[in-house]
Amino acid sequence: MLKSTALAFALAFGLIGTAHAGDQYVDQTGFAASGYDVVSYFGLPQSALGGPQPAPLPGSAAITAEYNGATFAFATEANRDAFVANPAAYAPQYDGHCAYGVAKGAKVPANPTLWRIVGGKLYLNITEDVVGQWEEDIPGHLSDAERNWGQIEAEAASDDTIPGFVSAAPLAR
Repeated sequence: MLKSTALAFALAFGLIGTAHAGDQYVDQTGFAASGYDVVSYFGLPQSALGGPQPAPLPGSAAITAEYNGATFAFATEANRDAFVANPAAYAPQYDGHCAYGVAKGAKVPANPTLWRIVGGKLYLNITEDVVGQWEEDIPGHLSDAERNWGQIEAEAASDDTIPGFVSAAPLAR
């Protein structure tokens, strides 16, 4: 109850902003969000805190769009078109880096299967352990991340790999 009240407070008072504009995190797949369709997250049922999220749809290397210096892949042309019409509405926050990592002051990679939508924005995290830490205080971590993002946004995107992650999305081009 306390977590959901704090989250509602953060949303109501605009403590959660938009966070993208630096280099997008792109892993060995060659795609942003490891080739997953970022529009597909918004049609998925979101699990309760502490539960695993459903898997986003893998994108197709044949259905792509460029944004923020990176190639995004989509499962359908309709999803690509929705993204092209308003990419900031769908692109992961913090240029696809781990939201908890940004809250702690660093750009680290994010696993696209470890996600949560908060205030209509997509946030990714790096490991299941980090998701647990993130979910202990999402509003507080978002506040920290927003403050830190202004200081680290211009830094180069992370070039680290995602620990233990193998993408089900398209192979590198």
